[in-house]
Amino acid sequence: MTPAGALVEVLFPAARAVTAEALLDELASGGALRAGDGRMRDFLAAFGRRLLAPDLARRHPELASLGFFLRPGELARTVDGLRGRHLRVPRGLILHIPPANVDTVFVYSWALSALMGNRNVVRVSPRSGAVATTIVRTLQETLAGADPVVAATQRIVTYDRSDVVTSALSAACDLRVIWGGDRTVAEIRRHPLAPHARDLTFPDRSSFAVVRAAAWLEAPPDTRDAVADGFASDSYWFDQAACSSPRTVFWVGSAADCDAARAAFTTCLARAVARRGWTVDTAMAVEKRVSTYGLAADGAAGTIGFHGNTLASVVLAAPEAAPRRWLGAGTFAHTRLGALAELARLVRRKDQTLTHFGFARAELEALAESLAGRGVDRMVPIGGALSFHRVWDGVDLPAEFTRLVTITG
Repeated sequence: MTPAGALVEVLFPAARAVTAEALLDELASGGALRAGDGRMRDFLAAFGRRLLAPDLARRHPELASLGFFLRPGELARTVDGLRGRHLRVPRGLILHIPPANVDTVFVYSWALSALMGNRNVVRVSPRSGAVATTIVRTLQETLAGADPVVAATQRIVTYDRSDVVTSALSAACDLRVIWGGDRTVAEIRRHPLAPHARDLTFPDRSSFAVVRAAAWLEAPPDTRDAVADGFASDSYWFDQAACSSPRTVFWVGSAADCDAARAAFTTCLARAVARRGWTVDTAMAVEKRVSTYGLAADGAAGTIGFHGNTLASVVLAAPEAAPRRWLGAGTFAHTRLGALAELARLVRRKDQTLTHFGFARAELEALAESLAGRGVDRMVPIGGALSFHRVWDGVDLPAEFTRLVTITG
C-alpha cells in the first residue's frame, strides 16, 4: 500500500501519478546520454524555437529570453567551452528544486543539466504560475519530434511538501540543486544524500545598481530612456523578487550631480514603467508604504517619494543603510558614493548582481579584484540583470553537472 503523500504528479513527459520509487526505477532503465549529446541538443533547440514564436513571446517576454538562451549556437558554445584534457561525462541523476516565484529558473537549471547528459528530476512547486504551465505544455509539444531517449531520461514533477518523496529522491540523486533562499536550503538539507553526492545551493541573494551621475546627466534623452527601460525590465519582471533584481541604486559623484541625476532618473523610470503597462495592486502598494515608512522610523531613510502605486523612491540617510530585504515591487533605495571604490566596504557575501551605467570595464575589474570574493558574482549593464548565463552565482553550471575522467596511456 502506498503511504499517504508518497505519490508525485508527473507533468512531463506525460501527466500521471506515480510513487517516487517507481519514478526512480523508470529513470534508472531509461537509456543513456553523453555530455553534449546531439539528441538532447536537437530537443532543446526545438524547444527554444517554440518559445521564440511571436505570439508566445508577446504574452510571456521572459520566455523569449529563455528561447534565446537555447539557440543552437549558444548550446554549441556551452558544450565547446568544456573541452579540455579530461573526458567529461554526465554526473548521473540530478534533483532540481527551484523557487516558486521565478517560473523560468527551473528550465535554465534543467536544460544545462540535460545538455550535459544527465537524468533529471525537477520538482516544480504547486504554487508556480501560468508561465510554468506554458513551459511544461511547450515541452510536451516539442516531444513529438524528439528521440525517445529524451522522454526516458527526463522528469518534471510536482507534489505538495512531502518528507517521504523528498527523502527518496534525495537519497537516490548524485547532485541536488536547491534554489529559493536560505530557508528552503535548510529545509531540504534535512534529507540526507548518498555519501558520494552533494548539494549545489542558491540561497538568499540581493542585488543593486551603480550609476555614475555625471554620465547620466551627460547622456542624450534616447540613452536615458533606454537605460530606464532596462532598469524597469530588471526590476518589474517577477515583482522585483528575483535575486538579481536591484533594490538599491548607488549614485557615484558629487552631491549636486547625484541629486540631479537621481531626480531625472526617477522621472524617466516612471515613464518607462507606464510605457510597459506595469501596475502594482492596492495590497502591494500598502505593503510598500509600510516598508518605506518603517525605514524612515528606523532612521535609515532621509526622504521618501511615491509615484502612484508603481514606484517608490527612498533616499537613504547613509550608504550603510542599503536594504538587502525585499521592500515590495517597485521600491528603490538611493544613496550617494564619492567614488566607485567606496562600494568595497559595503558589499556583503549575499550580494549577487551589480548592474551598472557609466563605468569603464577597467574600473569594474578593479572593484571586483578589491572585493576578493567577498561578494558580487556578476557585473552586467543595466537591463541585463535577468539574463541567465551558464556561470551563475560564481558557479560554472555545466562543469558542475559533469564529472571528469582522467585517461592516460
